[in-house]
Amino acid sequence: MTTKIIIISIIAYFLGNISVSYMIAKCSKGIDIRKYGSGNAGATNVLRTLGPKAGFFAFLGDALKGAIAVVIGNLIGGENGQVAAGIFVVVGHNWPVFLGFKGGKGIATTIGVMSAINPLMVAVIVPIGIVIIIITKYVSLASILGMIIFPLLMLISGQPINLVVFSFLLSAMAIYRHKSNIIKLLNGTESKIGDKAKKI
Repeated sequence: MTTKIIIISIIAYFLGNISVSYMIAKCSKGIDIRKYGSGNAGATNVLRTLGPKAGFFAFLGDALKGAIAVVIGNLIGGENGQVAAGIFVVVGHNWPVFLGFKGGKGIATTIGVMSAINPLMVAVIVPIGIVIIIITKYVSLASILGMIIFPLLMLISGQPINLVVFSFLLSAMAIYRHKSNIIKLLNGTESKIGDKAKKI
C-alpha cells in the first residue's frame, strides 16, 4: 500500500504541474500569465488578463485535472489513494517544478478534487462563493471563505476522519496561498472582479 501511495502522489504531483491557465495564456497570446495582474498562474488572473472565455476554460481545465487525479488515486489505492492524489495534485498546481515552483493558488484544482470526492459539498459551497462574489466583487474573499467553510462542513456532517483531516489540509494550503490577498483585503487594495490586469 505504501508503494501505491507513493506512486499515486508522484503521478498526481506531475498532473498538477500541467498548468492550464499558463498554457492558455501562452498559446492564445504568447504571454506568461505570471507577469500580469496578480502574478498568479490561475483562472482568476486569466479572467482579468484575457477575459471571461479564457478564464472559464482555465478554471475548467485546472479543476478537471484535480478530479482526474482523484479518480486515478481511487482506482490504484482506494480511499487513501484518492486522498493522497487530492493533496499532491494541488501541491503540483501550486508549486510546479516545471514552472520554477511558481504556480496558482489551487482553488479551481481543489474544487475539482472536492467534486470527485464529495460533490455534495461542492454543490453547497460553490453557490455560496458565487453569492459572495456578486455582493463583494472579490473572488479572493469568496475563495478564502469557501475554504474556511469546506472543512467545517466536512466535520459537522460526520465525514470519515481521514477526509476531515484531508479537507483541513486543502483549506490550509489555499489560505496560505492567499496570504497576500488577505493583506490587500485588509488594506482595501485588493482587485475586484472586472478590474483589468496590468503587466508587472
